[in-house]
Amino acid sequence: MDPMTQSAQISSSQGLADGQNSAAKESKLSDSFLSSSPVSLIQSPQVKDLIHWRDPKKSGVVFGLSLLLLLSLAAFSFISVASYLLLALLCVTITFRIYKSVVQAVQKSSDGHPFKTLIEKDVSIPPETFRKHVDSSLTHINRALKQMSRLFLVEDLVDSLKLAVVMWLFTYVGAVFNGITILILADILLFAVPPVYEKNKTQIDQYIDVIRTQINTTMAKLQEKLPGAVKRCKTE
Repeated sequence: MDPMTQSAQISSSQGLADGQNSAAKESKLSDSFLSSSPVSLIQSPQVKDLIHWRDPKKSGVVFGLSLLLLLSLAAFSFISVASYLLLALLCVTITFRIYKSVVQAVQKSSDGHPFKTLIEKDVSIPPETFRKHVDSSLTHINRALKQMSRLFLVEDLVDSLKLAVVMWLFTYVGAVFNGITILILADILLFAVPPVYEKNKTQIDQYIDVIRTQINTTMAKLQEKLPGAVKRCKTE
């Protein structure tokens, strides 16, 4: 075989291997990002058991406390709510400490401090754990910045138009609800929708498919009406 041809084939195979390795690395990065995203937290078994009311007592406690906290934030400032919570915790621990001291004095026992085990427990954050969470947060931040740059600089006209429509709808939402009200509604929906969806999964999926089909049809018609240059950029 001609040495020049053999060299070209080797270079081509090396380029193909490099491309495959690069694609594999990007796939691994994408998978690691999705596995560390907030969506994966909602999809974790513990959270799914809570929002599907597998254990009604535990789900009721979590739902009640979260709703009570959000309602408190709606009625009072964050500083007031945090201060009241910390004050209540201090009242409980101080009362229990005094109670145990009185009991030990009456019984003449030497049990020691009632929170000795908790005091001696190491509550410091390991540097490895801190760096891991910082790296994960940095991944989310960089991805968000990249998406913002892509949308606001109109890399894809259709995606930028979608964002504009969503922001326009949010102006009406913001005129009716404030942030705390939206969080309260989200908390209620988080614990109410999954059980309902689980019981009526077939019917709900049918309606979702119809809505998705309508949206895809509308977006296809919109792309057909776009200028030719824009459509060429879209296909590329």
